Amino acid sequence: MDFENEALRQKAVIAGLRERFDKEYEKTGRKKTYCCVTFGCQMNARDSEKLSGILEDIGYERVEDEDADFIIYNTCTVRENANQRVYGRLGALKKLKEKRPGMLIALCGCMMQEPQVVEKLRKSYRHVDIIFGTHNIYKLAELIHDRLESGSMIIDLWKDTDKIVEDLPNRRKYPFKSGINIMFGCNNFCSYCIVPYVRGRERSRRPEDIIEEIRADVADGVVEVMLLGQNVNSYGKNLDTPMSFAQLLTEIEKIDGLERIRFMTSHPKDLSDELIEVMSRSKKICRHLHLPLQSGSSRILKQMNRKYTKEDYLLLVDKIKAACPDISLTTDIIVGFPGETEEDFKETLDVVEKVRYDSAYTFIYSKRTGTPAASMTDQIPEDVVKDRFDRLLSMVQEISADVCARHTGQVMDVLVEQINNQDNHLVTGRLSNNTVVHFPGDPSLIGRIVPVYLKECKGFYYIGEAQSIGEEVNG
Repeated sequence: MDFENEALRQKAVIAGLRERFDKEYEKTGRKKTYCCVTFGCQMNARDSEKLSGILEDIGYERVEDEDADFIIYNTCTVRENANQRVYGRLGALKKLKEKRPGMLIALCGCMMQEPQVVEKLRKSYRHVDIIFGTHNIYKLAELIHDRLESGSMIIDLWKDTDKIVEDLPNRRKYPFKSGINIMFGCNNFCSYCIVPYVRGRERSRRPEDIIEEIRADVADGVVEVMLLGQNVNSYGKNLDTPMSFAQLLTEIEKIDGLERIRFMTSHPKDLSDELIEVMSRSKKICRHLHLPLQSGSSRILKQMNRKYTKEDYLLLVDKIKAACPDISLTTDIIVGFPGETEEDFKETLDVVEKVRYDSAYTFIYSKRTGTPAASMTDQIPEDVVKDRFDRLLSMVQEISADVCARHTGQVMDVLVEQINNQDNHLVTGRLSNNTVVHFPGDPSLIGRIVPVYLKECKGFYYIGEAQSIGEEVNG
């Protein structure tokens, strides 16, 4: 397939469907609607923006509820309960579809890359119209066209791909910030993780395509970008002219009008001294680093195939904190991995105590069929896992509340993101280190970076007061 021309081909399909839908609108006076429901990570959220862009270019109008003409679930399969949620909602959609002739239901994302899932859908959920995976989301318009023409279920799944289709429609959730894919897939094969099997091997976008996309977003009002990849630290290894992630960041920082750069996720084994040095001198890279630990036990880390030890991780943290003293560190931790002993778990608590994370995403180990860890014999009893999870959570929360309060009384820049959900006299935004701040304000502040006096820390967020430029804070 000629991927250079694939975007042009898909745009032609979009134009054809648009013409078809416009003619229907002339007859009915009603625009077709769509609802896009996203499960899972920020990579999925970014994919959903692309799916929304395609649907809106076709002529669909977005609605937030599932009583729509086209419903698409962008699925996650990192944990078993994510799959069960999708099946539950599909059951409810069957009744809705019976009352709404012409409704189309599409499923895509990581869950669709599992053959047993697709077989179950094919047999038991015949009301689903379109099934596709993670490698061919750019084909959504073509799949809709095929479904309308054939009248039967369309299944289009690829095991893997080494190509990337650029320059397709996109609808950002926020006008002032955007997610930017810099790479796709993963080569790490952590023993508990299904992602390499459903997202495929690592492939990096060309730096010039990334820079061009960010420049266009900044011209359109974006002030903050989030660079996305399963392991951004290994960016560039498969390019014709290899380029490190640190070198890419250096180029992105040169873009005029861009104020903030975030990225995730970083694998500890690939976080280079070069990257730490670039972060230390950067004026735009946010003072927040998400550095998944998963376990503090070197023995368990080896079983997880993480390729670093407890000591390696702590040494890396020391380097980062020495270079960036104001950095906020967050992490992921799995409790109850097969074979985890009480001593292994205490090693995890020891790392949490030493690093003092701003926050930690803590998970109970979830057995995923098809991963090496699923067949490990020494699975941990549920009551033991629950006890460890509660102890870890208690420690994380106590440390986080203390760490997050360290900026109380300071004036810091906040990117305002929205009107507060509970009180419309307040606005909500984030510090460079990703901590949430609520303060009095109005919708005119949304998308702006505002100096805010951090008056009081409430554990995981601040209550603040906006400051005029140059205003002194007393007390």
